[in-house]
Amino acid sequence: MQILLIDDDIDLCELLSEYLGAHGFSVTAEHDGEAGLTRALKDEFALILLDVMLPKLDGFEVLKKFRQQKLTPLIMLTARGEDFDRIFGLELGADDYLAKPFNHRELLARVKAISRRIEHINSLNKTPSMNMNNVKICPKSREIFANNERLTLTGTEYEILVLLVKNVNEVISKDEISQQVLGRRLVAFDRSIDMHVSNIRKKIAISSPGEKIKTIRGSGYIFISGE
Repeated sequence: MQILLIDDDIDLCELLSEYLGAHGFSVTAEHDGEAGLTRALKDEFALILLDVMLPKLDGFEVLKKFRQQKLTPLIMLTARGEDFDRIFGLELGADDYLAKPFNHRELLARVKAISRRIEHINSLNKTPSMNMNNVKICPKSREIFANNERLTLTGTEYEILVLLVKNVNEVISKDEISQQVLGRRLVAFDRSIDMHVSNIRKKIAISSPGEKIKTIRGSGYIFISGE
């Protein structure tokens, strides 16, 4: 699994490269936003780890420009306690975030979760298409259509929508979504699932207005059949 790490802390990059390398991952590091964006667009990676505070081009600008061309899974590395950074990163299309300073084992767990998700997505190729409430999911091509118009979803958004549609008219808790899609339990005040669902709703609404995903306060979310 090829990983691109974009962080200006050279010592941290060397440490993480060695640590992740010992667990079977290959890490390429870039130390400023411009170089990181160029490398991310030029080469193919399974996962990108992107710091927010970067010289030349900050992490948000890198993410915004990158998402215009690629949907590679991406984890933002944010300053501890900076809720704005986390929420803004998710709005721009980050798949997950990890607050600095972080435990290396926690990072490894996130990386492995992404790896398992990629394998899971590949295993869905033989799953029949699902068509519900003007939303069509084609697992073989990993495409989503709303009113026959193709949507551009990140890997995390895609997985969440698939989970909800497969359980149509059933409430799926935020913690269950987090465990099945992000590979981790949801912690207090974590708004990552809320932001991903919000992004999905906005993208669907452009082509197919009307309620598709209903919030069940205190419980989770439900994809309604529309019948």
